[in-house]
Amino acid sequence: MNTTTSTTAASPSPAMTHTSRALLKEHSMTLGYLVLFVVLSFSVENFFSSANIVGLLLSVAQIGMVACTMMLCLASRDFDLSVGSTIAFAGVLGAMVLESTGSVPIAIGAGLLAGALIGAGNGVLIAYLRVNALIATLATMLMVRGLAFIASQGQAVGIADESFFAFGDTVVLGLPLPIWMTVVCFIIFGVLLNHTVFGRNTLAIGGNPEAARLAGVRVERLRVWIFLLQGVVAALAGLILSARITSGQPNAATGFELDVISACVLGGVSLAGGKARIFGVVIGVLIMGTVENVMNLLNVDAFYQYLVRGLILLAAVLLDQLKTRGERRS
Repeated sequence: MNTTTSTTAASPSPAMTHTSRALLKEHSMTLGYLVLFVVLSFSVENFFSSANIVGLLLSVAQIGMVACTMMLCLASRDFDLSVGSTIAFAGVLGAMVLESTGSVPIAIGAGLLAGALIGAGNGVLIAYLRVNALIATLATMLMVRGLAFIASQGQAVGIADESFFAFGDTVVLGLPLPIWMTVVCFIIFGVLLNHTVFGRNTLAIGGNPEAARLAGVRVERLRVWIFLLQGVVAALAGLILSARITSGQPNAATGFELDVISACVLGGVSLAGGKARIFGVVIGVLIMGTVENVMNLLNVDAFYQYLVRGLILLAAVLLDQLKTRGERRS
């Protein structure tokens, strides 16, 4: 006797479809970057060379470091426009202290201390004196940049100590030290965000400051700590930059804060606060660096590069707005 069995392909359940869409939405930027990377590898000459890849990673090292702490600022519903000026001032101060003392540790310590004081000052202005973050950090940006020009008399401060250069050009396992320091920053702040009370409270005050305060979170003190960390990491980036270019430049890192904020928003950090992912920030940093790298390889005029960077910032903000509206509707 012959028996005939018929099989009907089971249609995916609504739960599976919803999960697939959520995963696609969560990792859309990562997939987009992978596609972009593959296309550029085949279409742009020398892009996929080992020398260019290392150069790309080195070019985004400082942006990556500062993006880690800018992520915390944005997640707590704040932001910091003074990071570029802090980078310049820390580099100038470190070079001047090194010139006068001859001690690399003292020079590095002075730069980091200056960054901590600038960051803590921003935090006090915003958290305790209730100054709007835009106004507070804009004022700090101008004052700190002015201090960098005043201290250096508007001139680059040269560095002659070769042991200080190791801070910027030492190669470990085939990669320059700044790249490894950026990787360490991503790991440290990723753990801090996702696996500590500090990170959970940061997201809580970004989501709803009053609810976080009622839950026992010391909102003002936490904001000061976030900005203090921002200042220290920005100062570290400034010291590394001065070691790489062998001088402290008072006009260094102009517009740097916009690149960092763009990278964070591209990586899924919400400007409304309460949402951040460290891996998304990594992708955002790589997107910014890759676009700039390709424009340099194609000899795109610097004027057009400003235009493209502005378009990327606008696209990042619009993307954040669309995501926020979509989450509210759902």
